[in-house]
Amino acid sequence: MPREYIYGPYPSRRLGLSLGVNVLPKEKTCTFDCVYCEIGQTEKLVDSDFRLKLPPSPKFEKELRDILKFFPHLDSITFGYNGEPTLNENLIDFYDIALKVREDFLWKKNPPLITLFTNSTTLNSRKVRKILTNFDLVLAKLDVATQEDYIRTNRPHPNLPEISTIIENLSVLSREMVSNSLTLQCLIYNSYRDDYISNCNEENIRNMGIAINKIKPNGVQIYSLGRIPSEYFVYSIDEVKKKQISTIFKELIKDSSIEIAFY
Repeated sequence: MPREYIYGPYPSRRLGLSLGVNVLPKEKTCTFDCVYCEIGQTEKLVDSDFRLKLPPSPKFEKELRDILKFFPHLDSITFGYNGEPTLNENLIDFYDIALKVREDFLWKKNPPLITLFTNSTTLNSRKVRKILTNFDLVLAKLDVATQEDYIRTNRPHPNLPEISTIIENLSVLSREMVSNSLTLQCLIYNSYRDDYISNCNEENIRNMGIAINKIKPNGVQIYSLGRIPSEYFVYSIDEVKKKQISTIFKELIKDSSIEIAFY
């Protein structure tokens, strides 16, 4: 029988063995239409104030229990996938069920983290930020730090806040994540097209380092494409470039406790 909410688990470069949770409709719903998105183009592009009311059905808990009994070594229960999960007003209800189910199982090592991917565009909402502070790990997108790169790379809904505001909101969330962890996910890519500037340009990378220094997350993950992107003309950076970007970030970030890793 096809699953409604759960997919995987799959080995993840950054999370280990990860079980995915989708809280959105089958139609990809997001505030971005990123050129590199590995899910495909956004079908429903919305602004940061848009909300869906999609409460979990009893099937969600059943799916979780049915799959988790086979994976006592799971590393993460990961919310994300078909767009921006914070657009669902009932996200906290899904979280509460996942937490309850996790506590009912015996794990071979530490219990899996309850993780959330966000593209950071809804963090202007205090309510959203409060929900996010419940998650063990929040992986928040920051792959641009200039307005020009933001428009080119993320192709945001026209009513979204500017990138400078998103960076400010990430700074606020970082201060509010007292008990749990905020990690910035920085996907950097190249372009085959001479007329298209990728986010792997010197101005953007340096501005990202400055922004990370301001946000003060627990960690930074530098990575690139692992699957087929939304647009044909973008492709992965190599390991040498990831290491170079990591070095630039370390030069600009004053807090040595911020862990910088590349995948």
